[in-house]
Order: sequence, then structure tokens, then C-alpha cells
Amino acid sequence: MLCAALLAASAGTAMAQDVVRHPIPNSDFPIAQAIEIPAGMTRVLVSGTVPSVMDQNADPKTAAAYGADTEAQTVNVMKGIEAKLKDMGLGLGDVVKLQVYLVAPEGAQAMDFAGFMKGYTQFFGPGKQTNLPTRSVFEVAGLANPAFLVEIEAEAVRK
Repeated sequence: MLCAALLAASAGTAMAQDVVRHPIPNSDFPIAQAIEIPAGMTRVLVSGTVPSVMDQNADPKTAAAYGADTEAQTVNVMKGIEAKLKDMGLGLGDVVKLQVYLVAPEGAQAMDFAGFMKGYTQFFGPGKQTNLPTRSVFEVAGLANPAFLVEIEAEAVRK
């Protein structure tokens, strides 16, 4: 009987140590409103990830080399983050925060948030990863390569 009580108590403790994700009330927007990370978990900070070359024949100073639009570059970057996390024994479900930097496509007045969301929701949201991160999106004047439209920093946690 004592063993059963100890097992039940330790199971409750283990569950209390899980990341708590607070959804946005009355919303299906694919981000968390807030996240609680319990003591004892390790933060893993993934440096800003930019698109990798997708078209070897395109000029590396043009967006076409990395994905012709914000959606394509977002998918490219998210796949890169996913690969980096996998190399560390983590996955997108371990991500607790994303910081996204977007540049307005050539000729556009502002960043392409809709294009970003089309790429982002291929990874997070209904039918995809449902452990949603918190997220901020910033429009910036430029990134390291003038052809980059997207850069994303990620923070994950390890138990």
C-alpha cells in the first residue's frame, strides 16, 4: 500500500514538472498566450536561423535562391530549426518561444505577415504541432543578406 502511495505521489510530482502552456482565451490563433517553465528544465536557445539556399542556380543575392516569397522562406527556416532541434534530441514540441524577424518583400510597403502565417501553420496549429510556443513577430529594415525575408530565433526546453 505504501509503495502505491509513493508511486502516485511521484507521478503527481512528475506531472507538476511539465511545461504549462496557456492558450489564448476564445481563440484558435496558433500561439500560446503564456508558458510556465518549471525549475529544473534546461533552456536551449537556438540562434537566429535564416533560409538556406533552395535554388543553386539562382543568384545568392536574390530571394529566389532562398525561396521566392515569405511563405517559402518561412518553411525553409522552420525546417532548418526542426533539423537543429533534432540534432540536439529535441523537436518542435519542445519549443516554448519564437522571435520572428520579417523584411518587406521587394516592392512591398510592409512585411508579408499572411505569407509568414501560411508557412508557420505548416508546423504549428491544428493537425500539426499543438504544443504551441509564445511568439513575437517584428518587421525589420533588413537582415544579414538582402535576399533574406525571414529570420527566426527559437527557445526550447529539455526535461
